[in-house]
Amino acid sequence: MTPAEDTNRRMLRARDAMDRSFAEPLDIARLAAVAHVSPAHFIRVFKATFGETPHRYLQRRRIERASALLRDTDLSVGDVCLAVGFTSFSTFTRTFGRVMGESPSAHRRRTATPAVPTCFAMAWTRPA
Repeated sequence: MTPAEDTNRRMLRARDAMDRSFAEPLDIARLAAVAHVSPAHFIRVFKATFGETPHRYLQRRRIERASALLRDTDLSVGDVCLAVGFTSFSTFTRTFGRVMGESPSAHRRRTATPAVPTCFAMAWTRPA
């Protein structure tokens, strides 16, 4: 295995840990330990490998999950905020707006699908 392949494998291991545990408190030291590198080296190599810092990646991942929860559940925006790992509602709404271009409430209104009875949905989607 070449050194570049080893580095990529270590960064993928850390990114997978972030994807699995996105709702938990994660810090650079813990993620660097997963990748078996120093924290400063981890930040540099992660950004070089994936094009964004570990913090930015984690925030984007949390917002993607929040978007799905807002679209697919009836959880309140505050409950979604806590479910995806944010501890501050204002940070959540500010980050959501920066990433998605709209507030969480506006996103929910825009992406909400009207409830259709299952029998109608089956009839409409049945092959002719």
